Amino acid sequence: MTARSARGRSLPSGRPPASSASVRGRMAKQRRRDTQPELLVRQILHARGARYRVDAKPEPDLRCKADIVWRTLHLAVFIDGCFWHGCPDHGTRPSANAEWWAQKLDGNVRRDRNMDSTLAARGWTVLRFWEHEEATSVADMICTKLDELRRTVK
Repeated sequence: MTARSARGRSLPSGRPPASSASVRGRMAKQRRRDTQPELLVRQILHARGARYRVDAKPEPDLRCKADIVWRTLHLAVFIDGCFWHGCPDHGTRPSANAEWWAQKLDGNVRRDRNMDSTLAARGWTVLRFWEHEEATSVADMICTKLDELRRTVK
């Protein structure tokens, strides 16, 4: 049997309907890319002269997209949201549909770790940051890694 949303639309199997209209509205507004933390970090990097790809697959055969990518240097940067990626300091779990959300959020963390391993096995450097980290210090760490990688490539 297919689950139905509050508006009577069928939902993909296994996905429960939103617990309320306000929850549905909030979740619909969640951005997958160009979040405020990403934009701040990218703005600082660009001002420092760094050029990069945005929301790009590190390699064509991978399903994931990194937030910021340098393909020639094999550097992938992810700026993870605290809720969606299970921040140990700020991550929360909804009480409505708790079992489904636990599976979803735990699956996100597993997928992140698997992608880190896959990219590392292919020679990539993976940097992950939380959305709550200060943008300047994130950009500093990225620039430090870029300098390090550029020295080893030459």
